[in-house]
Amino acid sequence: MIYRFQIELSDIERSVYETLDFRVAQHPSEHMPYLMTRVLAYILNTQEDLAFSATGLHDPDAAANSIPDSFGGFKLLIEIGSPSARKLHKATKVSKAVKVYNYKNPEKFMSDLREEKIHRVDEIDFYSFSPNFLEELSLVIKRDNRWGVLFDDGRVTVQIGEVAISGELSTHNN
Repeated sequence: MIYRFQIELSDIERSVYETLDFRVAQHPSEHMPYLMTRVLAYILNTQEDLAFSATGLHDPDAAANSIPDSFGGFKLLIEIGSPSARKLHKATKVSKAVKVYNYKNPEKFMSDLREEKIHRVDEIDFYSFSPNFLEELSLVIKRDNRWGVLFDDGRVTVQIGEVAISGELSTHNN
């Protein structure tokens, strides 16, 4: 299924105030919390040349969102969920910045990563959304979405008509 998002973004933390208009395809095997996390990660990192993966979930080695650089690598790679240590190790070698947005159990994921050898692991930014926040968004998503998104002080508020849904964006250290 293809979803359209028209977003009025007010990202206070980065001083980004933009109108976004994009479409995202949901893979048949993709669960709604994963899709919501992909969309929110895109919105909260919006900048020139940021794009969803061209191959989507078909390519397990591709990042969910990325910004290529002019040298064949990346300025930014954004992973969703619980990517393997091998994938993160590879990502930090080809990208200046790597971010991971988790939507499941960040404590277990972070604990598992501590046991692995990952290049520049201390430079990876790890975040998570509350499952309840993602579930609430999943209940109101439509094929054509018009949202106001406010990000301030680690809190994301999505305004959909008269309904406001808020959740924390937690930061995790490895």
